[in-house]
Amino acid sequence: MTQDARRGAAGTAGVAALTLGALGVVFGDIGTSPLYALQTVFSAHNHAVTPDEGSVYGVISLVFWAITSIVSVKYVSFIMRADNEGEGGIMALIARVLDLPLKGARAKATLVALGIFGAALFYGDGTITPAISVLSAVEGLKVAAPGLGSLVVPITLAVLTMLFAIQRYGTHAVGRLFGPVMALWFSILAISGLVKVIASPAILKALSPTYGIAFFLDHGVVAFLALGSVVLAVTGAEALYADMGHFGRPAIRRAWFALVFPALTLNYLGQGSLILHTPAAIENPFFLLIPHWARVPMVLLATVATVIASQAVISGAFSVTRQAVQLGFLPRLRIRHTSESEGQIYVPAVNGLLFVAVVALVLGFGSSTRLASAYGIAVTGTLAIDTILFFVVVRVLWRKPLWLVVPGAAAFLFVDLAFFGANLPKVVDGGWFPLLLALVIFTLLTTWQRGRAIVTARREQAEGLLVDFVEDVRTIQPPVFRAPGTAVCLAIGKKTTPLALRENLDYNHVLHESVVICTVHTSRTPHVHRSERVVVDELGYEDDGILHLTVRYGFQDDHNVPAALLQATSHGLEAKIDVAKALYFVSNITLVRGDDRSMAKWRKTLFLALSRTSASPVEFFYLPERRIVTMGSYIEL
Repeated sequence: MTQDARRGAAGTAGVAALTLGALGVVFGDIGTSPLYALQTVFSAHNHAVTPDEGSVYGVISLVFWAITSIVSVKYVSFIMRADNEGEGGIMALIARVLDLPLKGARAKATLVALGIFGAALFYGDGTITPAISVLSAVEGLKVAAPGLGSLVVPITLAVLTMLFAIQRYGTHAVGRLFGPVMALWFSILAISGLVKVIASPAILKALSPTYGIAFFLDHGVVAFLALGSVVLAVTGAEALYADMGHFGRPAIRRAWFALVFPALTLNYLGQGSLILHTPAAIENPFFLLIPHWARVPMVLLATVATVIASQAVISGAFSVTRQAVQLGFLPRLRIRHTSESEGQIYVPAVNGLLFVAVVALVLGFGSSTRLASAYGIAVTGTLAIDTILFFVVVRVLWRKPLWLVVPGAAAFLFVDLAFFGANLPKVVDGGWFPLLLALVIFTLLTTWQRGRAIVTARREQAEGLLVDFVEDVRTIQPPVFRAPGTAVCLAIGKKTTPLALRENLDYNHVLHESVVICTVHTSRTPHVHRSERVVVDELGYEDDGILHLTVRYGFQDDHNVPAALLQATSHGLEAKIDVAKALYFVSNITLVRGDDRSMAKWRKTLFLALSRTSASPVEFFYLPERRIVTMGSYIEL
């Protein structure tokens, strides 16, 4: 084999690996939607649609064109182009909006607030997806072995408990199996649907949009309300965008158009054909599509597939949380890295809260059909917010003309808002849960953002200007004692003096021979190249041993200050820095509630409570615990 041939083979293998990986991570949620989507449409609990010929054709047509318009066109063809240095997801989209040159501050604040609410809805999705997915898979026991129906909820809770328990160990080893398992899953979806389509090819007529239109004309309100369940077929569309950074846009597109989209289409067609010929199949059309002898193995495979889908959503919640922390919408939370090679993370606080919420959903709703009532609100809300933010980026950042932007935005929003409106009646049946959860999370995010801005401003005022501090050190009489060694002081910015450094001089009357003031900035891009990470400033003098480091990280980078300090020493610094023995001075700031009206009292109370959950900067910035010097102070909120 020639060298070019080997390169081509290696490239082909890499493409195949990325595509297979995308199958396992990106498409788990939307890939398990056939378990419950059509069953929910025809369920009596959700404004039942009669399983006659016109209705079945109409519903299948709506499902097909919903998947086509929302996933194939909107996300895969358009929104995935709005990446942030290769990363996707609503937090990355918020970062793009923050950089937009908008004329009014209020307009940008409104868009950011809308994006934050979309991120809050994502957490609602993150609680419902594991509950409904695993529950719908285990419910296959009612079809395969009716006598075991009473064990559905206990088995579901056992599977979910195991799923959340293993999060602390990471999914590196198991993750390698996700792709092949999901490839098998989608193959079976396609085959089981194709068998039924071949037996009754007339169902292919449902691919025509005319049947969906006719369904609306004939059934009016019932057809509109059915959209609230039809949208369940596109749950997980956001994941294509959110997980883009892991596999890249090309791999996701290949997997979608080559396998996932055809497999989903065939399976929904097969279920429609089954319902048309056997109306009683609406009780569980997915598992009744499977031959009797294969139903128990299919329950096992479906359970594994739903665990994979749930894992993707849980990992996404961890990722969104880290991005929110890096962008200043949440306090520093304890984040563990479960794989150095792949950068997988585990956030204990989020994992625990998600588990409690998921268990409550399973026990409170008891079945996937009832739980579907709570699902659509979170999904459709996120779809609409993504559309709005995307077209703002298209207009302002990409400078596309209004004649192109307005019709495009109107077309996508018409679909999104139609689905959202159809889900509004579900609020009383369970849709209140994701809305309530989103409202709580939105309040937390915005409260922390506002309180952090106030505290930062008052901290800067208390610290005083750094240039004045440097001048004072040079002119103070008698001269300050310079202790041997290196002191590293964390600072919130370059203009002001770190409180720990100022207080060490004021109270101990001492300064180290080498003083490094380090300011860490989180960029609104996911990653910052090593060559652009560290900027050194000697603060006007080359002989005083005081210098400032500006360290830039992307919102998905690890904030390792000692590593940045080691990198800076290769630049040739004025001071002799002993990285191995350097002391790190940390300001331990106590926040107290004041009487001013900068925030409402209840928001101040909430912010102070959130501040107590903030992880120590020692852990967040990877500082060596045995070389920490803490200086205390307080700031009034």
